Amino acid sequence: MHAKGRARLDRRTKNLVKRLRKNDIAIIDHDDIDEVAANALIDIRPQVIVNARPSITGKYPAKGAYKILKAGIPILDEVGDAIFNEVREGSILHIRDEKVFSGHRQIAEGKWLTLEDVSNKWKEANENIKEELDHFVENTLEYAKKEKDILLGNLEVPPLHTPILGRHVLIVVRGSSYKEDLRAISSYIQEENPVLIGVDGGADALLEFGLKPDIIVGDMDSVSDEALLCGAEIVVHAYSNGDAPGLQRVEEMGLSAVTCPMPGTSEDVAMILAWEYGASLIVAVGTHSNMIDFLEKGRKGMGSTFLVRMKVGSILVDARGVSQLYKQHLPTKYLLQLLAAAMVPIITVLMVSPATQPFFRILSLQLKLLFNM
Repeated sequence: MHAKGRARLDRRTKNLVKRLRKNDIAIIDHDDIDEVAANALIDIRPQVIVNARPSITGKYPAKGAYKILKAGIPILDEVGDAIFNEVREGSILHIRDEKVFSGHRQIAEGKWLTLEDVSNKWKEANENIKEELDHFVENTLEYAKKEKDILLGNLEVPPLHTPILGRHVLIVVRGSSYKEDLRAISSYIQEENPVLIGVDGGADALLEFGLKPDIIVGDMDSVSDEALLCGAEIVVHAYSNGDAPGLQRVEEMGLSAVTCPMPGTSEDVAMILAWEYGASLIVAVGTHSNMIDFLEKGRKGMGSTFLVRMKVGSILVDARGVSQLYKQHLPTKYLLQLLAAAMVPIITVLMVSPATQPFFRILSLQLKLLFNM
């Protein structure tokens, strides 16, 4: 295969997609590409993805590489870390066969990833997943012991101005299938007018759908300046010791924010805020809820998420994947039957109405003459 394009590179895929353009050559440093990263890359459609690491290792059934290849975007895999020292942002690269050239100089070499390779790695992952599960459960229990204050309620939440008491709260994380799920519940959002909480990039997801977040929660590493400037209340997720690296960015933009020190993920913080402020229902879109999600996220355990979901479970509705319920189109025969059923009362009313009876008599006579009845 041959390709030529402008290089865009970043060790963090979520930062790269902010600068990447269609037909660029994307250079990433991402083992076991997750679905969220894959979806972001597919939306932009780079010409080629060059990965310094293996896009799927076989440790667990990561789905990102499969989705990218199915979308028709080739992946040149395992070219090595040195490519980040050899390539400048925006420079023109040539890819011939499995080699990467800058001008006439070869700077890297990898191997084209195929769907067959992914299938083989999935088989390997199915054998490894039991061991991964054991480690994951042990880590989750260890984290849960450390983070049990979440369940016991010994947490101080920051002051918020957005009224939440007695209202529905929609928490949006830019996770797998978030776009489809937001579309699927659009009528619910219009009818119920829930409090909208965007978790980091989830705030941008809301803006994409023409919805302004009321509150933005996160460590501020993947939310855009546009979202932060939209007028939402900002809650910076801080470490348990109170350190909040994301606060500096917010303050440099001249914005005010409060911090919430808590272990776990930012989506856990969002759920706790909704619960503590008296939400009547929490609807979550795109959140992480299973082992694969957390392995993709690079987190060893989900102790805090496990505890938070136990705490708020009575009012939590996870809308992740709800769009799958609406993928099947109604069969044509059912549509015809529905149309026929709707026409019956209309025709009946027309036939018995004095105003339309002469019309039906004339129509009946014409049909008799036409068919010699």
